[in-house]
Amino acid sequence: MHLTSAPLVAWGNAWLSGHVGLDDAVDAVERRGGPNLIGTVPPGDLPFDSGVPLRTSLVRLRGLGLSAFRLALPTWGDPCGLIGPAELNQAAIEAREGVLVQLAERQVGLVPSADRRGSSYVGVSWAPYPANDGIPQVPDLADAERRLKLTLVRVAEQLQGVDDVASFAPAVHRALGDLGDPGTPPLAHGYPPRAHRVAAQAERLAKVVSLAEPGSGRGMSAHQIELRAQALRELDGVVRRALVAAHAAIELP
Repeated sequence: MHLTSAPLVAWGNAWLSGHVGLDDAVDAVERRGGPNLIGTVPPGDLPFDSGVPLRTSLVRLRGLGLSAFRLALPTWGDPCGLIGPAELNQAAIEAREGVLVQLAERQVGLVPSADRRGSSYVGVSWAPYPANDGIPQVPDLADAERRLKLTLVRVAEQLQGVDDVASFAPAVHRALGDLGDPGTPPLAHGYPPRAHRVAAQAERLAKVVSLAEPGSGRGMSAHQIELRAQALRELDGVVRRALVAAHAAIELP
């Protein structure tokens, strides 16, 4: 799971909370995905201009009361972090990610896509959408961490002796053993230690999930394939919620 939206949320919130400057925040975001631009802006009253660099857009949004970035990691049937309307939800679900940007008088959504030009230029294009007012339901960080650990243990037990051929179960067990060592935190300055820990654990588990494509399962019975698919769905759901919870766990002005 390579998320484009997560760095913007983490470093954007670090900037809003005064822990980093704007240039440092944008530089950190673009180190992960390349140059960031606003894509084609549809007709309407969205506060963006097409083709404008992210840095310029953030300055303008700050003047409109920008106060928070919120991470959305939805899938079909599970609009995690979204609040509508349908056009924004569909775009974010298809991308499997998005960002809600809170302004003084409204909320807007940004959905990323790869921006490729020629053979060497690789960046990110952000498509803006109107968003409904309101704050999406975000999992409690402590509860998200607990569910992450419990689900990992349960999945590892369920797949014991089932998925060794596909190498998913061994990867789950290795991840379980690594939970005490979060490695390099994926969040930005200003986030509490628990948020750094949960985000790092969730990112590691997201890689585990990505190792196992749902359609694979060579040498397995139909029942084993279904068990494996259920485990993948369950683990993916708690990983996405843990990442959303971790990226929301910062004190904003």
